[in-house]
Amino acid sequence: MSLTFHWFLPTNGDSRHVVGGGHGTPVTAAGGDRPPTVRYLAQIARAAEDVGFTGVLTPTGAWCEDAWLTTAMVSQHTERLKFLVAFRPGFVSPTLAAQMASTYQRQTGGRLLLNVVTGGESHEQRAYGDFLDKDARYARTGEFLEIVRQLWDGKTVDLDGDHLHVEQARLTQLPDPVPEVYFGGSSPAAGRVAARHADVYLTWGEPPAQVAEKIAWIRKLAAEQGRTVRFGIRLHVITRDTSEAAWAEADRLLAGFDPETVRSVQEGLRRSESEGQRRMLDLHGGGRDGLEIHPNLWAGIGLVRGGAGTALVGSHTEVADRIREYHALGIDEFVLSGYPHLEEAYWFGEGVLPRLADAGLWTHPAGPLRPAPATEIPFAGGAR
Repeated sequence: MSLTFHWFLPTNGDSRHVVGGGHGTPVTAAGGDRPPTVRYLAQIARAAEDVGFTGVLTPTGAWCEDAWLTTAMVSQHTERLKFLVAFRPGFVSPTLAAQMASTYQRQTGGRLLLNVVTGGESHEQRAYGDFLDKDARYARTGEFLEIVRQLWDGKTVDLDGDHLHVEQARLTQLPDPVPEVYFGGSSPAAGRVAARHADVYLTWGEPPAQVAEKIAWIRKLAAEQGRTVRFGIRLHVITRDTSEAAWAEADRLLAGFDPETVRSVQEGLRRSESEGQRRMLDLHGGGRDGLEIHPNLWAGIGLVRGGAGTALVGSHTEVADRIREYHALGIDEFVLSGYPHLEEAYWFGEGVLPRLADAGLWTHPAGPLRPAPATEIPFAGGAR
């Protein structure tokens, strides 16, 4: 099975520095360096399509542009690329969401994937009129996906749940193909929803041992439902021709983290209700030392950004090796990003993907690639 790679559309702005935001933290000033215009996002999308990414993830929340509207516009500037649209099921009716997905499939030629985000911050949910607590939000998500999946199957749905109630719900046109559902979450409530409804379970980039534990957990829960689930991982990436060049770039980003910004972001993130966010914070502890938490896995991004806070850092061969390590655990899909997203898409696409193709682990959706360069200078320094 060929590995699948997705890139990221920075609908909160882009920069040569890390752009913060997410989980209740504001977008940092760097987000204004390259505003998220359709013109710029289309550049990133076309680059991702050209180098071989299957799709692009767009975030959701008050800190970024709306994912449905933005990707609908950007999709018109691409041909093959799929759009992994993040959305929160508590903000729209399940019947309308099923209809929107069906329309999206027809208008884009079947290029929609859905990243269902329950929402980990009550204060942000309340700003949108949602006053349920975290466990209730997950229960509602389960009811939401139950309705949506039945509608996509062509059924007429009557459901009187604890949180959602629909009568004689039905779609006049079904999506073709049915969008795959991507879902993440580290709490027990999240695991139950993922096991019952997810096609792909997404985890943030924790060290391999912790990722292996998550995979085993979800596999067991899914098996109890008579289901199987694929697995994906969300990471940033800094890959260069040499290890030294990659770590120099990580050091440059770290040097640009204002101490007051780090303090403020960490204070905000510690209030998060998200179990996944807590696990991200535990990886770096808010400090600048010991940020390489596994070979080539760097936790520095999480000092100023909510959500995904780790990056693969190293030479193209080293990054490819870490991908192979995660794949050996059961990870088949990689959702990646880097600052700035336009340039980093090329670094990864031209440096790492050919090496994975040579190893028989990946094929370009549009056809074979040229062989990877034969030479690369390893990093001779000590641990980072």
